[in-house]
Amino acid sequence: MRTLPALDLSADVLTLTRALVDAPSVSGSEEALADAVETALRGVGGLEVERVGNAVLARTNLGRPTRIVLAGHLDTVPIADNVPSELREVDGEQRLYGCGASDMKSGDAVMLRLAGRFGVPGAEPAQDLTFVFYDNEEVESALNGLGRVARERRGWLYGDLAILLEGTDGEIEAGCQGTLRGWLEVPGRRAHSARSWLGSNAIHGVAGILATLAGYSARDVEIDGCTYREGLNAVRIEGGVAGNVIPDTCRVMVNFRYAPDRDEDAAEAHVREVFADALSGGATFVVTDNAGGALPGLSEPAAAAFVAAVGRPARAKLGWTDVARFAAFGIPAVNYGPGDPQLAHTREEHVRVDRLQPAEDALIAYLSGSTA
Repeated sequence: MRTLPALDLSADVLTLTRALVDAPSVSGSEEALADAVETALRGVGGLEVERVGNAVLARTNLGRPTRIVLAGHLDTVPIADNVPSELREVDGEQRLYGCGASDMKSGDAVMLRLAGRFGVPGAEPAQDLTFVFYDNEEVESALNGLGRVARERRGWLYGDLAILLEGTDGEIEAGCQGTLRGWLEVPGRRAHSARSWLGSNAIHGVAGILATLAGYSARDVEIDGCTYREGLNAVRIEGGVAGNVIPDTCRVMVNFRYAPDRDEDAAEAHVREVFADALSGGATFVVTDNAGGALPGLSEPAAAAFVAAVGRPARAKLGWTDVARFAAFGIPAVNYGPGDPQLAHTREEHVRVDRLQPAEDALIAYLSGSTA
């Protein structure tokens, strides 16, 4: 197994972000980075540290009346020729390019800086702090490392507020969308393509499904002043046997991003209603993944206090994040990090350097109780 260079938590947040980006950690291969994070946190001195698979947990135990949980995933989507990192000046601003720079190693770097500041003996944060670095967020929810922590060490996730340092471009993003994926499969009848009238072409049979998707009208839903926009899209198509065979099956994977006023059952029922004609005509629908969203929860005192401390209004999180897991435990949770969510998973993924230190400074002020 490869060993990564030691992480220096006293280094500035840009240097630490570069070190994390330069440590490849595609989902399922986070072990080396988790080792480096664990070693760095154990070296802080004032933290209780525990390892759960490739999730690394650390916390202070100062007897404060409140506890804040900070969480971030260590994994990235597959690398697109964008590791190691590269620092460039574009349009007069410094940008750090690299896989995971925005989603979400810049947020992880801020977390590590905070752990290095508030986790040392004698530090005086206003609240007790828990840091959760976890694996497999970018793949199906059944593999998610935070879910494993919830099953095996749930007590580590309890707090008065959870802050996920997912990329938000320095804004607070509240709640999150739910996400459903499933296969719509259309049957046909196989035949020789020279005698196609003897068969039934399943690929042609998905035309109605694609037309329905193209004409789908998505809802915009406002909750607590945050507008969540839904979307239902085809994300994959599979079909075909050979160049001279009429295919007898074709399937379309659909992804429904739904507002948090729907639960998982309501989301599935809606998708089935949208494709009622196809389903009544012989198509089948099998859900492969369905993770519910989270309401904004901005009326919760801890969440409201954080919004007030940052000093800008919250907006909706357009995407699924693990705030949903915390919300399921009854813990208010928000997304706040330096990365730009619109750059996540792109070949040109980067983080603006001028977003890094302000995010760290805002959290230092909040966690030290020095904000008004």
